Amino acid sequence: MSDEIVMRAIGRVRSCFNEKFATPRQSGLVPSAEGEVIFFDEVDPLACRGLEGFSHVWLIFLFNKISEQETRWAVRPPRLGGNEKQGVLATRSPFRPNRIGLSLVKLESVQKGLLRVSGLDLVDDTPILDVKPYLPYVEAIPHAVGGFAQSPPEPLPVEIADEFAKRLGAQKTDCLREVLSNDPRPAYHEDSNRIYGCRLFDFEIKWQVSEGVLQVLSVE
Repeated sequence: MSDEIVMRAIGRVRSCFNEKFATPRQSGLVPSAEGEVIFFDEVDPLACRGLEGFSHVWLIFLFNKISEQETRWAVRPPRLGGNEKQGVLATRSPFRPNRIGLSLVKLESVQKGLLRVSGLDLVDDTPILDVKPYLPYVEAIPHAVGGFAQSPPEPLPVEIADEFAKRLGAQKTDCLREVLSNDPRPAYHEDSNRIYGCRLFDFEIKWQVSEGVLQVLSVE
């Protein structure tokens, strides 16, 4: 009997996040991060019948940017400052025995061949393996314990100059502010003189953190 399990993607994500760096570490941390699940042609539209009655869906996806040879049995979670190791199964790390991820997003609309979602935490072109409706009566557990990630991270104050906000527009400015307030910097590296950058939407964003405040330096 073979242990091989074969899965195939049913679609891909269209996202405002063009690279791994600065993509939110969890879904829902950036509510204004909108995107789409684009289904492949072989997926019958009947597959989504009834899905419009749900407010949220689970996206089961593949960490396609991580090599299959990069399994790590112990990792350094950002929530612990990157200085303490935990077992990979006790974390959301992408360096897993199988590169499967799970993301809970808000379902904005169901259209022919695609789903519009928000609260996204996936890089553009991420393969989607499956979609399942979120069931609040069984999956919302008020007194659940979150281990070393019991509470959300403290947001970082973000300053965006008016000229940059005008260039981005209101929705993209809100998204940028939410992304940066989650402090995308590596947990183990805090250099007040370092300038960081990322690609968001079609923009190259540069920023710096000084005295606990993140300031956007340029939007190109």
